[in-house]
Amino acid sequence: MKRHYFVSDSLDELDNLERELEESGFITPQIHVLSRDDAGVAQHEHLHEVEAVMRTDVVRSMKRGAVIGIIAAPLVLLVAYLFGLPQQWTWVPFICLSIVVLGFCTWEGGFLGIQEPHNQFRQFEQALAEGKHVFFVDIRKNQEETLNHIAAKFKGVVYAGEAKATASWFVRAHHRYQKFMQAMP
Repeated sequence: MKRHYFVSDSLDELDNLERELEESGFITPQIHVLSRDDAGVAQHEHLHEVEAVMRTDVVRSMKRGAVIGIIAAPLVLLVAYLFGLPQQWTWVPFICLSIVVLGFCTWEGGFLGIQEPHNQFRQFEQALAEGKHVFFVDIRKNQEETLNHIAAKFKGVVYAGEAKATASWFVRAHHRYQKFMQAMP
């Protein structure tokens, strides 16, 4: 999947754009709005804001922290082995310490990442500071022409680039989950 970004001053225009996209077969988890005006987004029926956790770089940073932890955890075991410590106390405390090191590195990575904007959204910091809204759509290859045709109708919506999108299996799973939750009493 590919992600297409658009920037606009008008939430009303983005609401109409999203409505037309959904009428053309796009599903809700494919379409999001990133804005500093959360209340304004919530007042529009068709607009779906970016979840708070996805506004930050927490997931990417946790992965980095986990990689560091995967490197550091065996180092704990190696140091214990080289100093002959398991012969005195057994391996149990060192295995536990290596697990704690892995968990701490992962947690610390997430802690640092939650303080940073998502790496794909950094390019829009200036536009967001100016009160503009970022509209993005994750599309399959066969939807590109439809997106371009519909977006061209909206003069206040400016194309702002593209990036790698969320995996298509995740978008479909999210859509099924939403349908399931709506069907439940």
